[in-house]
Amino acid sequence: MLSAIVIALNEETMIGDCLISLKLADEIIVVDTGNSDRTNIISKVHKAKIVKSQPGSGYNNFRNDGLKSAKGDWILYVDADERVTPLLAHEIEHIISSNSPFSAYKIPRRNFYLGKEMKFGGWGNDKVVRLYKKEKLQGYEQALHEQPVVDGEIGDLENSLVHFSHRDLESMLDKTLLFTGYESDLRLKSNHPPVVSWRLCRVMLTEFWLRFIRLQAWRDGVEGIVDGMFQVFNMFIIYARLWEAQIAKH
Repeated sequence: MLSAIVIALNEETMIGDCLISLKLADEIIVVDTGNSDRTNIISKVHKAKIVKSQPGSGYNNFRNDGLKSAKGDWILYVDADERVTPLLAHEIEHIISSNSPFSAYKIPRRNFYLGKEMKFGGWGNDKVVRLYKKEKLQGYEQALHEQPVVDGEIGDLENSLVHFSHRDLESMLDKTLLFTGYESDLRLKSNHPPVVSWRLCRVMLTEFWLRFIRLQAWRDGVEGIVDGMFQVFNMFIIYARLWEAQIAKH
C-alpha cells in the first residue's frame, strides 16, 4: 500500500493537478499548514485526507505529522507544485511491488522557473529523497531544509518529478517573506554573530559569486539572471531581518 503525502499552504491553483498525478497512491494525505483558501475543499474533492499541522512549526514537523497519519507500507512525499509523471508512477509501482533492497529512493527533478526548465544556477542535477519504506523512515529533522532520518541504504530512480517552482514574481515575493522569516529565526536561535555592515556585504557577494560564477545562472537566460539576483536579494532579506531581530532582542 502506498501513501502519498502533500504539504500545502494556500495552493488552490496547484493542488488539483498534483492530486490527479497521484492516482497511483492508495491513500492521499494533504497536510494543512495554515490554508485559508480553497486548498482543503479541492483536496476533499479528490478524496484526500486532511491532516492539520501547526502553522510555522517547521517543515520537519509538517512532514512528520503527515507520516503519523499514513497507513501505507510505502510513503511518497510530493509538494503541491510537483507532478508525478506516468513514467515515474510506473517505476514507483514496480518498486513497491518488488522485493526492494533499498529503504528509500532519490527521485530526479525537472525544475521549471517562470515557465522555463532550468539547468544552471543550482537547479541542475537535482535529486530529492521522497520514496520510503515506512518502517525505515524514522522521521524528519530541521525546521527548514528538512532532512529525513532513514535506516538503511538509499537507491536512485530513473524517472523525474516535474517541479513548477515560482510561476510569477508576485508569488516569489510572498514566499520570500515566509522563508526568510524561517531562516533569520534559525540564525537568531543559534546565536549568530551580530550583523554588521561588512558581514551583510560579504553574504550578498558570496551568494552572487555562487549563483553567477560557480553555478553559471546566466546560462539560463533572463530567467536565470532573475533567479540569481533573487537569491542574492533573499540573502539580503535574511540578514536584514536577523539584524532587526538582534536589535529588538537587546
